[in-house]
Amino acid sequence: MGLFDWIKISSEALKQVEDKMYRQKNDFIEVYQRNIALEKEIAQRTEELRKANQTLLTLEHVWDMMNSSRPLSSVLETIVSSLHGEFEYIYSCIIQKQIDSNGVFFGFKTYLQNSFSKELENCLENNLFETRFNIKEGSQLIEVLKNKEIRYFNNIREVLTEILPYKLPEEKIEEFKEHNPAKSLITLPIVSKGFTGILMVFSPREEIKDSELNFLSLFARQIELAITIANLFETVKKQAVTDPLTELFNRRFYEDALSREAVRALRLNQPFSLISLDLDKLKHINDTLGHAAGDAAIKAVSRVINKNSRSVDVPSRVGGEEFTIILPGVDSQGALVAAERLRSSLEAEYVEGVGHITASIGVATFIEMTGDVDELVEIADKAMYFAKQNGRNQVKLAEVQDSISWQEIAVDAFVQILDSHKIPFGKKTADELIKKLQAKQETQTGTFTKELLFDVVDTISKTYTPFYASGTTKQKIELAYQIAKRFELSKADMDKLKLAMLLYDIGNIMIPSDLLSKKTTLTKEEKDVITKHPIIGAQEILKPISHVSSIIPIIEHHHENWDGSGYPDNKKGDDIPLISQIILIVDSFYAMVQERPYRKAYTKEEAIKEIEGLAGKKYSEELVREFKNAIKDIYLEE
Repeated sequence: MGLFDWIKISSEALKQVEDKMYRQKNDFIEVYQRNIALEKEIAQRTEELRKANQTLLTLEHVWDMMNSSRPLSSVLETIVSSLHGEFEYIYSCIIQKQIDSNGVFFGFKTYLQNSFSKELENCLENNLFETRFNIKEGSQLIEVLKNKEIRYFNNIREVLTEILPYKLPEEKIEEFKEHNPAKSLITLPIVSKGFTGILMVFSPREEIKDSELNFLSLFARQIELAITIANLFETVKKQAVTDPLTELFNRRFYEDALSREAVRALRLNQPFSLISLDLDKLKHINDTLGHAAGDAAIKAVSRVINKNSRSVDVPSRVGGEEFTIILPGVDSQGALVAAERLRSSLEAEYVEGVGHITASIGVATFIEMTGDVDELVEIADKAMYFAKQNGRNQVKLAEVQDSISWQEIAVDAFVQILDSHKIPFGKKTADELIKKLQAKQETQTGTFTKELLFDVVDTISKTYTPFYASGTTKQKIELAYQIAKRFELSKADMDKLKLAMLLYDIGNIMIPSDLLSKKTTLTKEEKDVITKHPIIGAQEILKPISHVSSIIPIIEHHHENWDGSGYPDNKKGDDIPLISQIILIVDSFYAMVQERPYRKAYTKEEAIKEIEGLAGKKYSEELVREFKNAIKDIYLEE
């Protein structure tokens, strides 16, 4: 091969190498460019995933808030705060459609407090919660709600100028624009049951991405759900402490409030007063006009009480026609003025289908008259009964009692019963109960509590009735009290009833336990033993005790039936003391709803039906009727 041939071949080979290197260079450049594009896409997707994750975390936080029992205002404040920073938003708030004496308007429901809110307040020259927005037909806000759509505005000044009821100073607007970076305003409708409003979000960007709008739309729906749940919590909470007929506080709330107020009064050495009010002649209204008319009268009382109560007062319905009002910081003279204003307002109230109504009112003052909460209730109650028995439609100021109370009589009676060892009761248990009774048990307010008496009776009752539920004694006395009120018993008879309710069954402890728990039919001899227990309780156990002689006839005849078929004396009709009749029907009801060795417990409805079937036989028809009304009131809170 010649030199020139070699050079030619070498040149062609070199060109092929160069071509290959050029092609590989282009391939490398293309791969490099593809890698750069892929890295950018990965970075973009990573950022999108970060934002999506942040969005999910934000929505999860909102969900946690929604499922808490916190108040709505607190939930909304947390939700608005969680939105701040998402998509780098500058500010967010919720305005709500509201109404007052001046008409309908939009006002702030909740807002994020930061430097932006301060600048906004400076621009508006007003506190945000006091700022009103126009709600004129055709305005931007109305259109957002009407069309239920998201809108965003680049001209924030135009929006504020349109919805504010006053003209903003130019210098304030310019100062606001200068000090905040917001370029657009996003508005989202918030419509839930009982709530109409707008979520307002200030963004640093003029253009809003679809991803933002989708997120904010979802966020707004979560807020609506949060409002629904929070309102449900508030409704349930309100139902737990209010009477359904009158929407006043119920007995449970009243008793808690009374204890709290007593603690506060003693700590500050500041009196408070208690008004005890009883609607006159409700039984007559129910009997002659029907229970619908009675309910209308009760509602009228609640309306008048609400109109005449301060925001700090605690008005409650604690029974059928019985109401109480706690007046914090009010002495006896101030309470008398308030009670008389209430009485005259009630007298002037006209109830459709009923006419004018009246009430008997008692007034007592804590610290000034007594430092004992139980005694406060007792003397207020006694004053109310005095007003009722001396002509009704009047106010009576309570008087401090020098006589021994029914609770003290009961304590003394149980100490003597347990100490005498006349009953087959374990000495250790008896000594422990005596020690508790004599220890002057005190509550936070330094008062003797009736709860101790109830516990003692529950403990004794469980010795001969193992299925006796704790708390039953208190429930029995409350039901008996509600029935007795309908017969307008005197305060003295009410005290006898309470005392008798604690002691009426003490004779049962003398009956052999195997007899009480027997599952088969009793023999005649066994029945004779059972029928003697009222006499045993009254004569052998209670007669030697001072201060209880007046209730012995009541206890002796608490098993007499209306038709004369009862025991021990076969008394019938009105020959049976009314208090004995009340004890019988209450005892029968609670015996039915508790389990026995020979049968399962009745439901409340089954027990009531059973008692209804014995009207005119075991109980008078009037007693059964009032028992049913009392049961209705006693379970108002359920």
